[in-house]
Amino acid sequence: MALTPDEFYDHARAAADDELRLPLARMTGWDVSPFEADGLRVSVLRPPVLPEAPRHGEDPADCDECRSRDEGIWLDDHWRLARIPGVGVPLVLMLYPRDHYDMADLPDALAAELGVLTAHVVRHVQALPHVSRAHVYRIGDGAAHLHVWFFARPEGQKQLFGSWLPVWDDLLPEYPADVADADAAAVAEALAASYGGRLPDAGEPQGS
Repeated sequence: MALTPDEFYDHARAAADDELRLPLARMTGWDVSPFEADGLRVSVLRPPVLPEAPRHGEDPADCDECRSRDEGIWLDDHWRLARIPGVGVPLVLMLYPRDHYDMADLPDALAAELGVLTAHVVRHVQALPHVSRAHVYRIGDGAAHLHVWFFARPEGQKQLFGSWLPVWDDLLPEYPADVADADAAAVAEALAASYGGRLPDAGEPQGS
């Protein structure tokens, strides 16, 4: 059985210093880290807060993603794919179920679709010129409506390897939107050809 919230906090606090700061993570010593370890320090470890605050969209009536169910660069009966604007890497896409599901309550048939669809999206992102890898992330702490991230890692940028990529993305200047739009359209067209679904009609909202 997992540790209780208080047990977990006490366990972690035992490794902290007098200011309740844990040692720097091993990741800060990796050569792909965006930060130099000298001068860095860990935030103070705060005690658990219970009950946790509800995530956005716990009530489907208040869910922004449900209201955007017809928006995207690609759609089918069950899923929609959108481009996330204002990012630093070449392309960030987000895949959502059009109906209100989280990962844990996704019906088996949709879960199977998610696996196949994820493979297709990765394949087409990685086929873009000057993109070496498509990173895939599902976190789910901020919103109750399932959303799966696809980050395009630019070719040749070795420092952007691995799990630091989302942090680098937040540090980099905004990638040119016209280039990202064109690449997103290429992914959507390839997805429609390989998997099915459709592109939005002219004038239909694509959203973010």
